[in-house]
Amino acid sequence: MNSWVNSAEILGSDLPLELSGTGNRRALLMDALREAVRSGRLAPGTRLPPYRSLAADLGLARNTVADAYAELVAEGWLAARQGSGTRVAERAVPVTPVHRPRTPERAARPVHDLVQGQPDPSVFPRTAWLASARRALAAAPDDAFGPGDPHGRPELRRALAGYLARVRGVRAAPERIVLCSGAAHGLRLLAEVVGGPWAAEEYGLPFHRALLASHGVGTRPLGVDADGARVDGLTRRDRAVLLTPAHQFPTGGPLHPVRRAAVVDWARATGGLVVEDDYDGEFRYDRQPVGAVQGLDPEHVVLVGSVSKSLSPTLRIGWMVLPQRLVAPVVAAKGEREQFSSATEQLTLADFVDSGAYDRQVRRMRQRHRRRRDQLVAALERRAPHIRVTGIAAGLHAVLELPPGTERSAVRAAAWQGLAVEGLADYRHPGAEHPSRSAGTAAASPVLHHDGLVVGYATPAESAYPEALDALCRSLPPVSPPAPASPPPPAAP
Repeated sequence: MNSWVNSAEILGSDLPLELSGTGNRRALLMDALREAVRSGRLAPGTRLPPYRSLAADLGLARNTVADAYAELVAEGWLAARQGSGTRVAERAVPVTPVHRPRTPERAARPVHDLVQGQPDPSVFPRTAWLASARRALAAAPDDAFGPGDPHGRPELRRALAGYLARVRGVRAAPERIVLCSGAAHGLRLLAEVVGGPWAAEEYGLPFHRALLASHGVGTRPLGVDADGARVDGLTRRDRAVLLTPAHQFPTGGPLHPVRRAAVVDWARATGGLVVEDDYDGEFRYDRQPVGAVQGLDPEHVVLVGSVSKSLSPTLRIGWMVLPQRLVAPVVAAKGEREQFSSATEQLTLADFVDSGAYDRQVRRMRQRHRRRRDQLVAALERRAPHIRVTGIAAGLHAVLELPPGTERSAVRAAAWQGLAVEGLADYRHPGAEHPSRSAGTAAASPVLHHDGLVVGYATPAESAYPEALDALCRSLPPVSPPAPASPPPPAAP
């Protein structure tokens, strides 16, 4: 006799029991319950249904189920306690593994992380942030708990206007600032409002290019050399240009003053828009801070920033400092209500800035990152002096120039060492694979197309950073052997 019953409720879940064969129903039930425990379907501590309920579900006599429970308790498979019902015993019961089709295993998580992009999460200023949150909530007006203005909280816009003017040389009233959930959100809104095509530096975040493309805005590459983007390649057809002028991402170095003036002249002459990604504007180590291009012409430059590098990427707060003509269209594109950034977090950040805690955190992180950068440079000088390091005057990462043809092998070697790091080619615009294909790059510097690694030094914890540097040095290619000397010309007869 075969009976398949799937209505027995165990902790709210169906328990299919197969009473296979003929003979004593109590013995069949006991075999089915033993198999459910042995296979792991009934985990230790699982509460079984009352014997009256199970008897009704299986069509058995109550005494049959009660006797089966009692015998399994005596054998140690189940445990019964007054007032708590019958449960699977907590003792270790050998479990027969259930064989399932093999699936590909996920790649092992890297031991060390030198991928650029985020600060060490352990240094988030929790105490100071909590103090600001308490003050902000205590002083918050009632309308802060309503639907929300798509411009963003006025308290934060006022705080940012003062901070950006003081630290980055930005010229803007709070009414020109629209809050967003980060730089990516800001670019998405600008793509919707401005349209395309855009020009972009030939090295940059692939994510940003893909985001623009998803909104119908194509990008074409501008060459990059030691003086930043070659803005002489801009045309009247370009609706906007995306730049990282304070510290070109990821190759490093600021946009030359002559090119800063030239890109503003282009925007004035064509009606184009300069989109300035100020992703790490506060982190300068060996020189005075480079002011924002926005300060040269607030009516033709948008400055986009966020707290993802200075505080944490989990705080979804960014900002756009906009020309007056774009404020209303961008707010309309955002929608009638604030949907993206928490009003309470905006109020907290406003207090954090006004109280001076943000300045203190930036100074603390600047000192920490400078120390990290110096450790990286010192390790390379000791163990790989043939590797040139660039882009180290600012930011949270450096670029290591590698011998030609060694980038991919270096990334693979790093993976073998348990180290996550990225190659420079990962950031190159697909249209810039050959210099001749990139507008304005005919005379570009050879720096444009060398092999390299982009090394982020901000993420690892203090205790893990020396080991990460050790793994990096073990991954680097050795000194290239010198080219064989040409044979001497044959002697004249």
